Amino acid sequence: MNKLKRNERIGALMNILTDNPNKIFTYNYFNDKFDAAKSTISEDIVIIKKLVEKLQLGYIETLSGVSGGVRYLPALNNSQILKLLDKMCKDISMGNRVIAGGFIYMIDLLYSPEWIYNIGKIFYSVFKDKEIDYIITVETKGIPLALMTAKIFNKPLIIIRKDSKITEGPTVSINYVSGSTKKIQTMSLARKALKEGSKVLVIDDFMRAGGTIKGIYDMMHEFDAKVVGTGILVSTEIPENKVVDDYVSLLKLKNINEITKSVEIAVNDDMFLK
Repeated sequence: MNKLKRNERIGALMNILTDNPNKIFTYNYFNDKFDAAKSTISEDIVIIKKLVEKLQLGYIETLSGVSGGVRYLPALNNSQILKLLDKMCKDISMGNRVIAGGFIYMIDLLYSPEWIYNIGKIFYSVFKDKEIDYIITVETKGIPLALMTAKIFNKPLIIIRKDSKITEGPTVSINYVSGSTKKIQTMSLARKALKEGSKVLVIDDFMRAGGTIKGIYDMMHEFDAKVVGTGILVSTEIPENKVVDDYVSLLKLKNINEITKSVEIAVNDDMFLK
C-alpha cells in the first residue's frame, strides 16, 4: 500500500473503528496496515478522539498495557436517547398499525437496519457498565434487536428456541407459564450454546406480563448463568405488576384502541433513573 496522507489515514481509522464497536485494535495492527510509525498513529487517534466527542458520536477509548490498543464505544447521552425514543414513539403511533386482537404491527420497524441500530446503541448506553459474556433472546421477533445489540457490545448472540432442533445436539428444555395467557409453553437451548457461570444480557422486543422473560431467567438458572440486565423495547402499562421486576423498558404502551385504530405509547422516563 502506498503511503497515505494524514486525512486519508484518519478517514480509514474512523471507518475501521466505527464499523467494529467495542473491538480492541492494537497500535501494531494500524502500524502494519498503514505502514506508519506508532507515534504517527497515536497522533491520528488523538485527532479522531476529539472529533468523535465533538460530534457526540460516542467515545474513542485507549487502553494501555500488553493487551492495550484502541476501541470505539458508541455510547449516547440522555438527550440523544430521548430524541431517538421520541422519534420511535411517533413512528409507532403514526399510520394504521392496530391489527385484530389488539396487537401492533411492528415488523417493518423491527426489521429496519436504521431502527434496530439505534435501539442497539441505546441498549449499549444503558448496560455498558455491566460485565457481559453473551446477549440472550428468544425467537423470533426479538432477534434483530438482540443481534444488533450483540454487534455493538461485540459479544456472541444466543437464541433460545421454542422447539429443540436435532442439528443443535443435546438441549435443555423447560416449561414456563405465559404471564398474559397463563398457558404453559416450552423453550429450549442447546447445551453447548452457553458456558456455565456466564453473565448474560437479555434483550427482547415486547413484554406484557413478563412470563417469557421469567422463563429465560429459569433457563439461565439451568446453566448456572447470571442475568446481569434485561432490556425490553416495549412493555405494556397493564398489568402494572409483572412477574419480573428487574428490567429496563425503553417505551411504555399505554393503550390500543381497536375502534379508532390508535396507539398511545410514550418514552418510559423511569429508564433514565436506573
